[in-house]
This record gives sequence, structure tokens and C-alpha cells, in this order.
Amino acid sequence: MNTILLTIALLFISLNVFWFFKRRTYKQTGFDGRLFTQLFVSLFGVMLGFTLIYYALSRDSVILVTSLESMNAVEPTWENLLYFSGVTLLSIGFGDLLPVGLTRLFAIIEGAIGILLPSAFFIKSIYQKDK
Repeated sequence: MNTILLTIALLFISLNVFWFFKRRTYKQTGFDGRLFTQLFVSLFGVMLGFTLIYYALSRDSVILVTSLESMNAVEPTWENLLYFSGVTLLSIGFGDLLPVGLTRLFAIIEGAIGILLPSAFFIKSIYQKDK
């Protein structure tokens, strides 16, 4: 069951990132509300996809703790998992929820997407303005 959930979540995330780069609205100059909306929807989709990954991982073991010293487990509710996904994607990382085990790898990947996707948005916008 977890393999199916992980596969669906990874496909969903990949489709959101692919959709962002296949759209041609970034060719317009200046601020484009459609492009901004597209970026927001893509980031939100990635966040939901990683929430699903964290849910799948939480079914087998503890994935979030409040302290690495005490290893107090965090209840894997949708609210907690969505919150952790959001602060990870946006590179906020308050430190109140800490990933353990395989979750660390997915948190790093999510954080990288959270930095690279908006960066690509701005680079494409600047590149198109120069032409």
C-alpha cells in the first residue's frame, strides 16, 4: 500500500513541476498574474504531494519528532504533515518538527524544489525581458 501511495505522490509532484515548465506564459514580459498563479498552484501541488509521501512513511514508523534528544514522536495527523511539508517547501523550517529516518531525504528534496522552482520562475522572467 505504501509503495502505491509513494508512487502516486511522486508522479503527482513530477507532473506539477513538468506542467510549470511546459507552460509558455513565462515568455511574456513584466509581472504576469497567470504565471504567478501557475507558480503558486505548482508549489501547492508539490506541497500536497509531499504531504502524501510523509503520510505513507508515517504508516510504517515515526517520521517526525519534537527533539532529537528525547525523540518525542509527533502525531502524524494531516494537519501536522501538511504543516511540516509547507514549512519545508518554503524553507522556513521553524524547527518545531524534525524529520527522522527516510523522511530526512524527502525533506531535503522538497526544500530543494522549494528553492529551485521559484528561482527558475525569476530566471525565466528576467531572461525573457532581455530579449
